[in-house]
Amino acid sequence: MAPDTTPPPPPPRPSPPTTTTTTALLAGIGHSHGREGSGRCYCPEEGGGGGKRPLPSSFPPYPFDTGQTEEAGRNNMEFLQNTTSIANKPAPPPPPLTTSAPTPSTRRPVGGHKMNHEDLVNENVEVGLLFCSKAVVQLLTNPFIGPLTHRIGYSLPMFAGFVIMFLSTLIFAFGRSYLVLFIARAVQGIGSSCSSVSGMGMLAERYPDDKERGNAMGIALGGLALGVLIGPPFGGIMFQFVGKTAPFLILAVLALGDGLLQLLVLQPAITKQQDEAPTLMQLISDPYIIIAAGAITFANMGIGMLEPSLPLWMMDTMDAEEWQLGIVFIPASVSYLIGTNLFGPLGHLMGRWLASLLGLFIIGICLMSIPSATTINHLIAPNAGLGFAIGMVDSSMMPELGYLVDLRHSAVYGSVYSIGDVAFCLGFAIGPALSGTLVQTFGFKWMLYGIAIINFLYAPFMYCLKSPPAREGEQQGLIYGEKSSVRYVTYKNEDEE
Repeated sequence: MAPDTTPPPPPPRPSPPTTTTTTALLAGIGHSHGREGSGRCYCPEEGGGGGKRPLPSSFPPYPFDTGQTEEAGRNNMEFLQNTTSIANKPAPPPPPLTTSAPTPSTRRPVGGHKMNHEDLVNENVEVGLLFCSKAVVQLLTNPFIGPLTHRIGYSLPMFAGFVIMFLSTLIFAFGRSYLVLFIARAVQGIGSSCSSVSGMGMLAERYPDDKERGNAMGIALGGLALGVLIGPPFGGIMFQFVGKTAPFLILAVLALGDGLLQLLVLQPAITKQQDEAPTLMQLISDPYIIIAAGAITFANMGIGMLEPSLPLWMMDTMDAEEWQLGIVFIPASVSYLIGTNLFGPLGHLMGRWLASLLGLFIIGICLMSIPSATTINHLIAPNAGLGFAIGMVDSSMMPELGYLVDLRHSAVYGSVYSIGDVAFCLGFAIGPALSGTLVQTFGFKWMLYGIAIINFLYAPFMYCLKSPPAREGEQQGLIYGEKSSVRYVTYKNEDEE
């Protein structure tokens, strides 16, 4: 017998270490094929030597027909082993928690989105336009409302203002997009124009005595302050804990109650003015009326710039919460309420020109103090002083407009208070509209410094209102009450007593 010259089978190839999962997977793959009728397996695990042998035509190729060689198959198995080993490694531990404050470039999420410094600066423009849209529309509507009150009286335009405000509040409640909110804010300006011009004109007509008129307008402006006082904290707290819709629905219910009171008390109807009203151009060409209106504009321009920019500046520098953004204006609102009620009668005693002059100087000082604040507590004193000083100017110059019309024109007040409301709206239109651009260009600090300097420069003009001259031929009428309102007859009666 010839000696067996068949070469011995090659030694089994050492396999790299695998995990339990990998071993079981490979064993299943290896034993899923290669058995024939004899039951012999060619796998190295069962001593078959791992040699390659032809498969019958009825059995699919291993592991499927890719045309790859045995060496390529081993390489694939090694790749699978290494990949599975990596996958079975334990995950790295999470990074340690940190309690450090956020860096200046990344702030806390607002509305689900992180806002960095650049986002907050750019946000000033959109927020400023939304704020000023009401004032701009109100500014454009006032010149039409003033002459309208001469023809139909004050009660009907005031009631129309309520209806428009009610509808705009409902739009705010259910609006979701920026465009819808912008339209609602703009429509609100029409309602405010009807209400404010009619309201101030009605007060001037019902209170012809100069001192009583100042007291009444101080109370009315205090009502404005009360709304500003309650609005921001109420809106901020309700938005954070309830949602956006709820506060506007509550305001709509309150507006509805106001409309019912107007129907019961004022009973809106058409009433025509008996005296010939001065034209709007005659009032605009009066320098004393323009000086008084300018004081109202510059006094309110500072707070108009702060309304959209101060909350964003607080988020950027103090990482303030939503509820803090709502309460930051509370000191200004409380002090405005005090200032308007105090300087309604006090302005008549000390001189309205002097009260306005001091108010403009205090406004400038408070505006220059705000950028130095580092916490919300540091904003209390300058905001309180700002609100008090604005109350000094508003409660002095609003009655002064009525006094100037009595002194230099005729006792019809719709047009002159449309000018006063235009002056008020200019402050709240120019301020928010320019605040975003000014913050981007010069920064928050220098924006406030600029408006403070304007207040300082304008304050000396108040001296012109110390003793405004009567119109030629009007002085004798003022003495005998021929062309004047009951105000002058009342002074005559007081002198006789």
